Amino acid sequence: MKCLLDTCTFLWIIAGSRELSSTAAKMFTDPTHEIYLSAVSVWEISVKHSLGKLPLPASLDRFLLAQREMHGISILPLEERAVFHLHKLPTLHRDPFDRMLVCQAIEHDCVLLTPDPLIVQYPVRTQW
Repeated sequence: MKCLLDTCTFLWIIAGSRELSSTAAKMFTDPTHEIYLSAVSVWEISVKHSLGKLPLPASLDRFLLAQREMHGISILPLEERAVFHLHKLPTLHRDPFDRMLVCQAIEHDCVLLTPDPLIVQYPVRTQW
C-alpha cells in the first residue's frame, strides 16, 4: 500500500508527537507500505519556515533530507497529471497545499494519512 503523509503528519512523525494517531503510526511503520512525502509538503514547510512559523534546527534542505532518510520516506514529485484533478474537486478546503495533496493521492492511488476533517470529505482514501 502507498501512503502519502499530510504535512502535519510528517511533522508529528519526525517530532515523535503524541498527536499522531495509533492507526497512522501503525500504517507508517508497516514495512510493507511505501511512505511518501509530497514535494507540495516540502513547499508548505518552506513557506512556513520562511515566515517564522516553523523553526527548524538546521537548514531546510539538510533537515528535510535527513529526516526523510532517517524515517525511510520517499519524495513524491508534483506532476502535471495530478494537477489535472484539481478542477474536479469540490471547494471544501481553501488550503491549496491540502487540495494538491488530495490530487496526488488520487493520481497515485495513495492512502492519505491525515487528521484533517475537510480532507476526508474528498473522494480520496484516508486514514487516521
